[in-house]
Amino acid sequence: MKEFTYQKAANVSGAVALLGADPEARFLAGGTNLVDLMKSGVERPARLVDVRELPLDRIEITADGGLCIGATTTNSDLAAHPEVRRRYPLLAQAVLAAASGQLRNMATVGGNLLQRTRCAYFTDLSKPCNKRDPGSGCPAIRGEHHNHAVLGASSHCVAVHPSDMAVALAALDGVVHYESVDGPGEVPLGWMYLPVAETPHRETALPPGALITHVTLPPSPVAARSRYRKVRERASYAFAIGSIAAALDVRDGVVHDARVAFGAVASRPWRARAAERVLIGAQAVTETFAAAADAELAAARPLAHNDYKVTLMRNLTVAVLGELAEEAGR
Repeated sequence: MKEFTYQKAANVSGAVALLGADPEARFLAGGTNLVDLMKSGVERPARLVDVRELPLDRIEITADGGLCIGATTTNSDLAAHPEVRRRYPLLAQAVLAAASGQLRNMATVGGNLLQRTRCAYFTDLSKPCNKRDPGSGCPAIRGEHHNHAVLGASSHCVAVHPSDMAVALAALDGVVHYESVDGPGEVPLGWMYLPVAETPHRETALPPGALITHVTLPPSPVAARSRYRKVRERASYAFAIGSIAAALDVRDGVVHDARVAFGAVASRPWRARAAERVLIGAQAVTETFAAAADAELAAARPLAHNDYKVTLMRNLTVAVLGELAEEAGR
């Protein structure tokens, strides 16, 4: 591991200034992803700026009835918060599905959103990787890619985004707020993650050195009946091979509103807009749910060994939407 200096941030502006003055510095909160990457040599920061003790760990109801979630809130506190569990249950479920209690106690909201792919070629310095070393190639395309992207990939990268929380926040129209050397800013979570295109090393639209301060969720009545379902290769905690965040408002057998996002199928959380368009205004029946899944997955471009994901996501979508519709009819 490369030698580095360590400094605790006294306040948000001070933390941002430290990174602005040192392009090789990184923010440290829970460290559950960054420290692993430092050990493997993927990340080699010259300085760590500890933001864990900044006053960014509160969860509060906003003036419009939404929710404000501080960036240093731990995953455990987020999943246990009564307002999250009552009004946005899919978010609590996503967090609980993501990792063990020990990791949730350390991991933070901001860090979770910025965690990097678990693609084995990315974390192995002996292999080329366009995300780690632009222009070096993507060996996953012809190599081991059974858990890689089937949507939104390119010839430059087929890795998937690992966050469960981000999938739920994408379905909930979350907005990420940050502080940079140019002042505060915000970006819808759905726009924060950049399309992979020809520049997979550019992962987010955040300005260089920006510090995520909080995430806001708008009031969302449809989210009260929602679910996050994750499929993984083993029953213990593991990264998804496919997941769905879904919310459904069904009245008199008709879908009045719907929110759907897929996980582990693209380089970013995948908001299923095509599926939502099919759902809204249609009968809440299996045929509709299958048509919605097919509409979204029509754009899928699987590789040689991950075409199973298309069938998996279709079945997962039909099953979860069916469960939500059944609950609405009780």
